[in-house]
Amino acid sequence: MPVVDLATVPLRSLNAELHKLPQNTNETHWTIKNPGGKHALAVGLDAPVIVEIEGHVGYYCGGMNKEATIVVAGNAGVGVGENMMSGEIRIKGDASQAAGATGRGGLLVIEGDASARCGISMKGIDIVVKGSIGPMSAFMAQEGNLVVLGDAGEALGDSIYEARLFVRGTVRSLGADCVEKPMEAADRTALAGVIARAGLSDDVSPDEFKLYGSARTLYHFHVDNASAY
Repeated sequence: MPVVDLATVPLRSLNAELHKLPQNTNETHWTIKNPGGKHALAVGLDAPVIVEIEGHVGYYCGGMNKEATIVVAGNAGVGVGENMMSGEIRIKGDASQAAGATGRGGLLVIEGDASARCGISMKGIDIVVKGSIGPMSAFMAQEGNLVVLGDAGEALGDSIYEARLFVRGTVRSLGADCVEKPMEAADRTALAGVIARAGLSDDVSPDEFKLYGSARTLYHFHVDNASAY
């Protein structure tokens, strides 16, 4: 179990070692000490390893993640899990703006709150926020599931495509073309699956959430909707 202290080891060297790991590596559990809010930590991983980070991280931690499990025992800066493809990222604290932006797969769990634009342009990722999220979250979200146990800020789901937004608390306001939708059986099944993967099945029930999604009025330009674009 490699232990790396970023107080003495350069971040670039750590990332290089993680990038060299083969799929069948036996160095499957890494511990990172003293991250010190450094940016681009554990980005571009492409092996089924566990990386535990003991402290706060800066921008884009876990970006482009593929197969790895990354656990941050602290807060995360802008763009955590940006464009992740698979695997899991779990933030024990809060996350700054654009958490999970453009994510194409995998699971991002934020145990605290997430700031503005959480899940912006998400393309298949599942995001679970145990706290609340800020304004303009799921802006132009295309696919995937955003599950929020707390509240949502202004303009939720603005210009949304086909992602599903599940919110247990209150929504400050909905963005353009985002509406509350009836919870169908397929939606309930998808929500239950994400909750189970996040390890929250004992804490919450799908029945506690409301579903929001696209009204599909902005898919094609119409002059009557010009002010909404």
